[in-house]
Amino acid sequence: MTATTEFSRPEPESGTPRPAEPRRRRIPGWARGVIWAVVAIVVMSTASYSTGVAALTSSNTASTALRLALPILLCALGGLWAERAGVVNIGLEGMMILGTWGAAWGAYNGGVWAGLIAAIVFGALGGLLHAVATVTFNVNHIVSGVAINLLGLGVAKYLANLIFTPISGNPRQSPPVPKFDTYSASGLSDWLGSLENEQRVGISDVAGVLRGLVTGVAPLTMIAILLVPISYYVLWRTRFGLRLRSCGENPVAAESLGVNVYRHKYVAMLISGGFAGMGGASLVLLKGGADYLENQTNGRGYIGLAAMIFGNWRPGGLLGGAALFGYADGLQLAGGGQAVLALLYGSVILLAVIVVVQLFRRRWLAAGLGVVGAGILYAIYWTNDTLPSDLIPYTAHFVTLIVLAVASQRLRPPKADGQPYRRGEGD
Repeated sequence: MTATTEFSRPEPESGTPRPAEPRRRRIPGWARGVIWAVVAIVVMSTASYSTGVAALTSSNTASTALRLALPILLCALGGLWAERAGVVNIGLEGMMILGTWGAAWGAYNGGVWAGLIAAIVFGALGGLLHAVATVTFNVNHIVSGVAINLLGLGVAKYLANLIFTPISGNPRQSPPVPKFDTYSASGLSDWLGSLENEQRVGISDVAGVLRGLVTGVAPLTMIAILLVPISYYVLWRTRFGLRLRSCGENPVAAESLGVNVYRHKYVAMLISGGFAGMGGASLVLLKGGADYLENQTNGRGYIGLAAMIFGNWRPGGLLGGAALFGYADGLQLAGGGQAVLALLYGSVILLAVIVVVQLFRRRWLAAGLGVVGAGILYAIYWTNDTLPSDLIPYTAHFVTLIVLAVASQRLRPPKADGQPYRRGEGD
């Protein structure tokens, strides 16, 4: 018998199967989300006190970010339902535009809840049209999505000119519409406000973020957040969700097991369009937002699609992506160019942490790229007192491009996503 050390393992005798390696336990998705949230708050807190910019963790920034993250979150959920069924939904922007018009029209005639229902219906109609083109007639998904975006913009412009012009006198704007009432946890909000005003390191930052999340919250906000765990449960814990996801992974195999692939794709697209329409409604019906305006979405449908990709086609991941993009958008509104510049400093700190982790894992290339990225961001921060005012409104768009470039290495979309399918192919 040969001696062994702690660095070697004896070979099994001939014919004896090698025992299976113990499986490493993975951290649950919700736990990873909590860890990343804590890391983000620590990084932003450090950047806030290092740069003297309190807007990074203020309650005003958190409240604005929550409102601006809702349309992105709802569009991302719409993209999730569509692409898990195998349909690429580039048309989220057009469905969202239809939702903004439907929300204004419904709210003007019947109140906020009628506006929300109308937005869902108009968005679902856009999803239905996309399903007819891609599922029934097998049109290329990208071509159909671009057509939906153009059609949604044109239909909303025509309807606004037809219906809103006689009332408001402006074909690009609706008359004033009612907004959702907001609610606050008054006792908790006051206590968090006092902690925020004390400017205590760490504690005031957490208090500011939490205060922004529990102050002035609308029912639509709560509905949108609840849709994240509901979507996870339906898609991953029900028979219907399993069948729908099988249509996005292998529709031929799903059909062979008795799944009506066309029906599930149509249902997924109706839900997808309805969620995008709700995203449009959040731009019109929430306090702090404008009434219906032409081009009101400003590319948020595309950012929602990016949030879904960032989240790797998972509900929890896209929630983090929507929060990131909403925070970047809210920060530039609440703090301006100086706050966005401070965000760059926080990004340098975060990249430094990531570099240390990559060095520990011996991923030298990733660590080197992180060092280069941190150096570029720090150079921009060091050489500027503020950012040009023309670039500040596009902060969320720049964040979208950077995040997609970083996240592109670990993506795992549904296998049959965007692929053509005809009933009976497996026969």
